Amino acid sequence: MRHTRIALRLLLFLPILVGFTIAQEQPGVDPSVAPPPHAKQVHLKHILVIGQTKGYEHDSVSDGMAAIYNMGHNSGLWDTTLRTDTELLTKKDLGRNAKNLDYFDALVFVSTTGELDLDDSQKKDMLSFIKDDGRGFVGVHAALDTNYKWPEYGEMIGGWFDQHPWSTFNAPILNEDPSFPAVRHFPKAFIKFDEIYQPKEWSREKVNVLLSLDPAKLNYANPRVHRTDHDFAVAWDKMYGKGRVFYSTLGHTQEAWSDPDIRTMYFEAIKWVLGMTEGSTSSHPRPQTRSNEH
Repeated sequence: MRHTRIALRLLLFLPILVGFTIAQEQPGVDPSVAPPPHAKQVHLKHILVIGQTKGYEHDSVSDGMAAIYNMGHNSGLWDTTLRTDTELLTKKDLGRNAKNLDYFDALVFVSTTGELDLDDSQKKDMLSFIKDDGRGFVGVHAALDTNYKWPEYGEMIGGWFDQHPWSTFNAPILNEDPSFPAVRHFPKAFIKFDEIYQPKEWSREKVNVLLSLDPAKLNYANPRVHRTDHDFAVAWDKMYGKGRVFYSTLGHTQEAWSDPDIRTMYFEAIKWVLGMTEGSTSSHPRPQTRSNEH
């Protein structure tokens, strides 16, 4: 028994001894010095996120921008440049190691509002970036409340903001295209607490509606309801020339950006506009419900 105990002690001590010996045999290793940093991860794509607000300022702008940065960082699919100005929205050589639109693969407007600081050449370059170069665009919530004096912007994104009749409420939402990557994780019908925009100069014939409000579950005794067809899209996608465009009104609240459903929607939307996944851009008839059967 005594020999057995000695053998067990030697077995327990042996790994410590070996580790100490190896450390002694590695000259120049100073445990007090931090190891060199890992090489920067190579990302497939480059995303420019714009959060400039010239009108109403949403508290959730920072949350949305941070979420999109983290989506790219955690997935390794893209790196993200975050800006609250519009300087990089140009194809001009800016110098100073500044990137321009030629560097990026997609734009994301996170609740931008009002008339953004863009001159005519920047507007032309941005539209060309999407329409001619085939790059992507994702509009988050108040991206629809932007650039009213720029008709081509409304054509590109699909319309403009025209009130939010029910403010922030438990919105009854229908999934009109469950096969589309950005919404396939949603059930056929569900509820989200958010602020749903009413679009103007918008037509479902020009977009592929992905999510919409259930017209059978809305209160129309509201002076801010302007759409007589009671057709309120919550998310859609479309083509603008060669470029892919996605928009959703979801993301008004700070809490929305902690919702896995919302984060997944925008993550998959960015992947789609980058051409990493496929989904229809064809318009389709409005689903029949009890309130629009006649």
